[in-house]
Amino acid sequence: MGTFIIEGGHPLKGEIYPQGAKNEALQVISAVLLTDQEVEIANIPDIIDVNKLIDILRNLGVKIKKKDKGTYTFQADDLNLAYLQSEEFKTKGGGLRGSIMIMGPLLARYGKAFMTKPGGDKIGRRRLDTHFEGFLKLGAKLDIDADKHFFKLTADKLKGADLLLDEASVTGTANIILAAVLAEGTTTIYNAACEPYIQQLSKMLNKMGAKISGIGSNLLRIDGVKKLHGTTHRVLPDMIEIGSWIGMAAITKSDLTIKNVSWENLGQIPRVFQKLGIQLEHRGDDIHIPAQEHYSIQTFMDGSILTVADAPWPGFTPDLLSIVLVTAIQAEGVVLIHQKMFESRLFFVDKLIDMGAQIILNDPHRATVIGLNHKYPLRATTMTSPDIRAGVSLLIAALAANGKSIIHNIEQIDRGYEAIDEKLNKLGAKIERI
Repeated sequence: MGTFIIEGGHPLKGEIYPQGAKNEALQVISAVLLTDQEVEIANIPDIIDVNKLIDILRNLGVKIKKKDKGTYTFQADDLNLAYLQSEEFKTKGGGLRGSIMIMGPLLARYGKAFMTKPGGDKIGRRRLDTHFEGFLKLGAKLDIDADKHFFKLTADKLKGADLLLDEASVTGTANIILAAVLAEGTTTIYNAACEPYIQQLSKMLNKMGAKISGIGSNLLRIDGVKKLHGTTHRVLPDMIEIGSWIGMAAITKSDLTIKNVSWENLGQIPRVFQKLGIQLEHRGDDIHIPAQEHYSIQTFMDGSILTVADAPWPGFTPDLLSIVLVTAIQAEGVVLIHQKMFESRLFFVDKLIDMGAQIILNDPHRATVIGLNHKYPLRATTMTSPDIRAGVSLLIAALAANGKSIIHNIEQIDRGYEAIDEKLNKLGAKIERI
């Protein structure tokens, strides 16, 4: 188990480039299974979760070549489907929630797919019903080995259907799209997720010969085609990493410029941080955050306490609520954080309270943060990262604290952030990896 030792209290300065988006990368890499031709993908982040998926595809028989940093070619022209029933796959697939994304393309192209119950963050229930209900509506049959938590999908031929999703699941929408593009006839997906990463996946598939319309809306129409061909694609910058750097700059009184952020795809992220009182300047396609001694949380127009809540896109992403929470610790004012989509994602706040933060955990979904306004510095402590986003939030708190903090289980952070210690040390942080 890896560990970070962080000497806090050092303001950062300089430019930082965001990595490619983790969630998009997992989707578009899975899409290479839909064709026997070569697909080139650029700006792939070098992080644990993405590398695990690439390793699974390589063992499945996909020919993979690394052309440059973050740029790979994939060719799925001779797959060993027997690998999907091996103990090795069950182990590797079980350690990566994103591995479920290969089910849609395998079912569409080969008529069968296998998956062990996937792992990932411990942030509450993350059910798979949306994925499987979509596959069943398209004509697949599902067999479940309850003892081994192993799923088997089969279909002679997928056929288009009208789907109304019970939740706007991002991965569920992506998986159904990946299955439907080769289905016979027309598929409509209503209440579809419409995040930029879903839009990116749809645009990439259209370049491969798919016929997807309604991109960017919650109603997608997919006219099935018989075959897809190769293409090139570039992954968007990771909006979660960008939001993390905004919050980190504010709480550490740092002067940072985040480069090439794809501003048009950030949605409400800049606006929410501005509501915390953080100054940020949109410069071309960069974001500049000047060093601020103080930042004050806004109230609603009637004077009531600001609430920041997550919602499906174009609402505020749940992946940044923990970052907003930790940023608010040193703001002036009060904010209510309402995590609606996952019931266990706020349980890391006990460590922040140990560091001197004034936080009331109202229930599993809501926390009230009373800002310290930099009157009282956070205290260094020893912590363990429970998941990706909470881990980065604890790292941000440690950077703002007095003294040396220790964070264990940093593999959770490495799952979603590429070389985070190296990036921040170049800006003036003091982080040692053990």
